Amino acid sequence: MDILKEKSAILLRQTELGFQRSLLQRINWQNRLIGILGARGAGKTTLMLQRMKMLDVADDEKLYISLDDLYFTNHTLVETAEAFRKSGGRYLFVDEVHKYDGWARELKNLYDFYRDIHLVFTGSSIIEMLSLEVDLSRRAHIHHLAGFSFREFLSFEHGVEQPAVSLQDVLENHVALAVELNDLKPVKVFGQYLAYGYYPYYKEDLAGYPLQLANVVNLTIAYDLAFIEDIDKQQTRKINQLLASLATQVPFKPNISELAKTIGMSRTTLIQYLHYLEKAKLIQLVYLEGKGLGPLEKPGKLLLDNPNLFYALSTQPKNAGSIRESFFVNQLRNAGQRVDLAKKGDFIVDSQYVFEVGGAKKNFSQIADVPNAYVAADDIEVGNGHKIPLWLFGMLY
Repeated sequence: MDILKEKSAILLRQTELGFQRSLLQRINWQNRLIGILGARGAGKTTLMLQRMKMLDVADDEKLYISLDDLYFTNHTLVETAEAFRKSGGRYLFVDEVHKYDGWARELKNLYDFYRDIHLVFTGSSIIEMLSLEVDLSRRAHIHHLAGFSFREFLSFEHGVEQPAVSLQDVLENHVALAVELNDLKPVKVFGQYLAYGYYPYYKEDLAGYPLQLANVVNLTIAYDLAFIEDIDKQQTRKINQLLASLATQVPFKPNISELAKTIGMSRTTLIQYLHYLEKAKLIQLVYLEGKGLGPLEKPGKLLLDNPNLFYALSTQPKNAGSIRESFFVNQLRNAGQRVDLAKKGDFIVDSQYVFEVGGAKKNFSQIADVPNAYVAADDIEVGNGHKIPLWLFGMLY
């Protein structure tokens, strides 16, 4: 226990409070069991440590542990939590739960038997696809931490503080919003964000960031997905090939049967793996408006989850259209909007607004007779009418 306390104290001293994700303020920290899920590198550990540092309690009342620590090869989570509680501990922060067998049952037991302990845990977003031995849904308050929005990147990288805006604000007031930020040269800064601004750890080594991100993708496929029952570890190379091909494709409307044949999987297995990859935050599956989201439903379009992945997964020329669409879908979905494929135009949002996504010269020819239709245009600083700068959709969260 002493070694865990020492490691926890070191990490807490190194944690800075200067930049904080908006999720930190939105969570109700009074709940006794809180889960924070997200992709590798999204910043879950930092957020948890910031909350821990902000707690106005004695140092021996709060403890950070990571369940991938070698300590837990010989000790259980329950016995560690009990020892911590007996020494006066009240707030236990548990990182990387998905790397510990039986974590859900042990957290449930701690929650049920020790009502004076507050538990916060983090884990891979893939957890939600696991067949857990106990159901935590009635006990745990689960939150999802996405990568940076463009708005958060502006704050983190450039010190530009701007409140999040609603989609309605963007649609109705985009000219005023864009003019307010025009001195920033948003098109240039937006290019930085697309290349490296989604995951906070780019700050550690900007030049090495694409390689580091590629390694994170490999770890996600090789280890995180391996926690899913029945996944075939021999298929990881084929999954990597699929992701690399998406990095260079035009916005990809897949023929699932042909794609399955090409990479040597059955159609059913491929669709199942696509759902795994989406839950792991590596791809986005977009369905035609009105279609169901069942486990065997074929997606209408495949996109990489966020623009940074294009730069990490392929040395070939990237398709600008795919990068734009990846950004658009990612930012709106992370902000809580529903995004489907439109029957006319590229996407329909919340079953109400139709969007064409393209470059500065994109016009309304494909959506001329569609009500509530807009163009999200790259490479423009200020829009006009229903033509809105693409980068403004990064201000939603």
